Amino acid sequence: MTNRLNRLVDLGVLCLKQLSRRPLRTSLTVAGIAIAMFLFTTIESMRSGVREATEAGPEDRTLVVYRENRWCPFTSRLPQWYLDRIERVDGVVSATPMAIRVSNCRASLDVVTFRGVPVESFLERTPDGFELLDGDLGAFRGRGDAALLGASLAARRGLRVGDRFEAAGIAVTVAGVFASDAPQDRNVAYVPLAFLQESTRRGSTGGEVTQFNVVVESSDRLESVAAEIDALFAHESHPTSTRAEKAFVARAAGDVVALVDFASWLGWAALAAVFGLVANAMAIAVRDRVRDHAVMATLGFTGGSLAALTAFEGLLIGLAGGLVGAVAAWTTLAWGRFALSVEATSLEFSTDARLVLLGAGLSIAVGILAGLPPGLAAARRQPLDALRIS
Repeated sequence: MTNRLNRLVDLGVLCLKQLSRRPLRTSLTVAGIAIAMFLFTTIESMRSGVREATEAGPEDRTLVVYRENRWCPFTSRLPQWYLDRIERVDGVVSATPMAIRVSNCRASLDVVTFRGVPVESFLERTPDGFELLDGDLGAFRGRGDAALLGASLAARRGLRVGDRFEAAGIAVTVAGVFASDAPQDRNVAYVPLAFLQESTRRGSTGGEVTQFNVVVESSDRLESVAAEIDALFAHESHPTSTRAEKAFVARAAGDVVALVDFASWLGWAALAAVFGLVANAMAIAVRDRVRDHAVMATLGFTGGSLAALTAFEGLLIGLAGGLVGAVAAWTTLAWGRFALSVEATSLEFSTDARLVLLGAGLSIAVGILAGLPPGLAAARRQPLDALRIS
């Protein structure tokens, strides 16, 4: 075991020496791989965020009751008195009326979404994984223009507790910053329902809301409860369209989801570019070292050793470029807290550290695969023929 480890160390040292003989070529190759892996990791982050926001799991029990044939929050208006009838539907655990105001209903990377909620009932049934990071819930209860900000929104806008800011014509004071496991809560500002209704001139507490978020007993009952709610209001002046929350997000942000799916092809194209870069670099290196390999073969290096040496060089180049690109992408996304928002739904870029490992791992695999063909070619070449090459 120790001998194998020593041989690997010696092989690594030899590879580094070989790579350092052509510093410009090595640096340009690593830089090209880093750029390609930056693109790949960013796109995978987008795809991961889309999956989290739109793919339902067994733990998802939330329905969104919206105005039928309406999408943008500006056009969805439902009477708040619907709440009592929704709560009486069999299988409903709780229902929360929400008035929603957004700074931009179109697709954008920087949208402020205000969600007006009844303060006491909201605090009794906080979102999944709700954790107050800073601030005081008492201030949210006691101040009419108080706001609880999702951590991503607060970080992106550089807001702290006590700051006052304005967006979409709504001026609020930050009472707290919270983290949440729910994807739709990380980029919103929760404010008192009556305050938002009055600010948007939709009446007072007994007025209109944008939607109702309904929690049901189990995920198995989502469809049946949704159908019953829609049937309940089918003949009212404001008919409803009820969907599971993630299905609602997927439909509202359908164009963005399709665009992200298309972008995934660019990610795989970037991976193909990494293969081409490493393969080209290794082919040029092997051609430059024909005589060196012949001398090494004369000294006792086997064909397998020469092939392993080339593959290991590909591994090192892939690892270096992959790590630089993946870490740069992760750092940029973690710092920027980017989220694609459309029609008050949020598709946040994932900042899972596993994406860095994925990018680096794929770079290593591609580097080894790209280094094998030139390595095998060097292994098959006869030392005497190699020495004749000028």
